[in-house]
Amino acid sequence: MRDVYENPLCKRYAGKEMQQIFSDDRKFSTWRKLWIALAESEQELGLDISDAQIDEMKAHIHDIDYEMAAKREAEVRHDVMAHIYTYGQVCPAAKPIIHLGATSCFVGDNTDLIIMKDALQLVRKKLLTVIEGVADFAEKYKDLETLAYTHFQAAQPTTVGKRATLWLQDLMMDLENLDHVASNLKLRGCRGTTGTGASFLELFNGDEEKVFALEKKVTEKMGFTENYDVTGQTYSRKVDYFVLSMLSGIAQSATKFSSDMRLMSHKKEFDEPFEAGQVGSSAMAYKRNPMRSERIASLSRLVIAEAMNPAITAATQWLERTLDDSANKRISIPEAFLAIDGVLNLYNNIIRGMKVYPKQIEKHLMEELPFMATENIMMECVKRGGDRQQLHEAIRNHAVAAGLAVKEEGADCDLIDRIAADPVFGLTKEEILAIIKGSRFSGLASVQTERYVKKVRAVLEKEKDFMATATTEAIRV
Repeated sequence: MRDVYENPLCKRYAGKEMQQIFSDDRKFSTWRKLWIALAESEQELGLDISDAQIDEMKAHIHDIDYEMAAKREAEVRHDVMAHIYTYGQVCPAAKPIIHLGATSCFVGDNTDLIIMKDALQLVRKKLLTVIEGVADFAEKYKDLETLAYTHFQAAQPTTVGKRATLWLQDLMMDLENLDHVASNLKLRGCRGTTGTGASFLELFNGDEEKVFALEKKVTEKMGFTENYDVTGQTYSRKVDYFVLSMLSGIAQSATKFSSDMRLMSHKKEFDEPFEAGQVGSSAMAYKRNPMRSERIASLSRLVIAEAMNPAITAATQWLERTLDDSANKRISIPEAFLAIDGVLNLYNNIIRGMKVYPKQIEKHLMEELPFMATENIMMECVKRGGDRQQLHEAIRNHAVAAGLAVKEEGADCDLIDRIAADPVFGLTKEEILAIIKGSRFSGLASVQTERYVKKVRAVLEKEKDFMATATTEAIRV
């Protein structure tokens, strides 16, 4: 269809697997699975529900008549009642017991939690894949010295691998946060209209233990170990905030990486993957824009902004429930997951395919390193009998002159040549270069990288079976 709006997250950015998780088929088939779990549990606890009724329901989990449901919803103005009716049309024997004792949030809220649980597992797989890619990159370039920056002004050297560990550590924090959020995700359970379980208490003739047992059975049948201790009609909308806040954290980490990539691309030290026929600009044929990194930043901004929606929703819920969550919730949660899916696909593509230019990195380093090495040069001259004060003044004069020549005349930095030509130092250019090369300007960068990557590898080793199931779908990037 070209005459109506289609969400770009589905058309351009998110992978098929994440789209399937938030599809109508997944949503409404899960509603039917919940109704089956409820009926089975009620039967097991003594209600008059037959095996034939349950078998009939199981036979029609996926053959959903969306046209009938839409027509019925237009009449009754209630989506759950429309789908109960539609399900009942293909399950005439089970029709009297579908949704028995439940309220709309039994299927609505529980399904949202089930879908978020599945979506979190897909995010986790992709996050681990990205972590592995960054760890590989860090290890590969752990010894490649590069100019480090503070305030995007030249500072002391580091290594390319050490810089990558900054990205890596952010992602590991995100993994820890994801695991915390996922492990605390619970099912809403069977609570009735205001969370008191009154309808189920009536069904079981006042037997409290059967009501609690019903909830336990349904919870386990739907793949959860726990349900929330108390609810109103809905589970607390703070749960949605915790989930999207965690996704926002991943988006923040990805944005930091993408910003670094854009800065280094500007300096021609790195290129993100660029296909042979790829066009960088419609006007400037020579351009190679970091469009994938820019897309990460763009999609991540959406995820970060989306985290505000459940925060405001949670803060404004009235008493046992209000419906101003529904329209917002059905947009903000899927969009946040779809966008972060696209972000992780892009991140993985870039980190595993980007090109590094060591000569350009060395050039930029050597433009600044002579200035940083002046103290080491001065100390070597003092060891050879030189006067520190005289040497300090000479270095100051040469450094100022060399710096001005670079800024005012566009000249290359010739500080080493200036020092080598000054007899007060008594050093050849080769000796000066040897002093610079022998100095550990990047400190423990290489060692720190090795040590941290080793820790990350230990985590990845524990996750190798889980990662083996990770999607290999082709993604447009």
